[in-house]
Amino acid sequence: MVSTRDPVSRFPGPADTVTLTHVDHADLVHGDRRRTITGNRQTSWAFAEAYGVDHVDTAADAALSWAHSRAREAGLRPVSDGTGSALRLLAAATDAKAVVEIGTGTGVSGIHLLHGMRPDGVLTTVDVEPERQQFARQAFRAAGFAGNRARLIAGHSLDVLPRLADGAYDLVFCDADLQETLEYLAESLRLLRAGGLVCFEGVFADGRTVDSAAQTADVLRVRELLRTVRDSEELLPTLLPVGDGLLCAIKRTR
Repeated sequence: MVSTRDPVSRFPGPADTVTLTHVDHADLVHGDRRRTITGNRQTSWAFAEAYGVDHVDTAADAALSWAHSRAREAGLRPVSDGTGSALRLLAAATDAKAVVEIGTGTGVSGIHLLHGMRPDGVLTTVDVEPERQQFARQAFRAAGFAGNRARLIAGHSLDVLPRLADGAYDLVFCDADLQETLEYLAESLRLLRAGGLVCFEGVFADGRTVDSAAQTADVLRVRELLRTVRDSEELLPTLLPVGDGLLCAIKRTR
């Protein structure tokens, strides 16, 4: 892991890293301090990831299981339980009535968002694959949400998002093409009201974001996103260690 106290401004080089041969033996470097990731710490992370799962009702739990199965069959990786819990909390904390989801998948993250939103809230969810959205529609219905709670739009996100109203949304959740994350950010800043929240799923990239080895264009794009969000005067960010990393930022009021 990177040893600098500013890991986003200078991603790791060989001198900064330790080999992560097995997570139970891994070390995290913090300045001059070396901290071992113990079995207890791993257990704590696993406990945190599972915490709050029981806060969904039986119908929603069955719908989530069904949506997870459809995702696996489609070769997708839906959000983790911990990420889902965080999304529910964030939607509730923002008293979200209007949410945009970029990347519907089979409806797993959408169910979590709808559970956190106001009872009269509407989720606008965009995906390039209409078949996946049909699964999501079934999952939402099975979870007990009325049909008017979700507006599913099939199409390329960067074609659809410009048609949505400025400043009309409380939360934007991005879980789609990593190459387009900066474009999603720009659209999110336009779509969000002051005090609204933007979230990006998967910014750890399975640990590759802080890996010193040569990386793919997707990972390089994620690093650029992390820098941009951190350095923006319009945003107040944090990075939550749930699932594969959830980057969140509030759009500051002026």
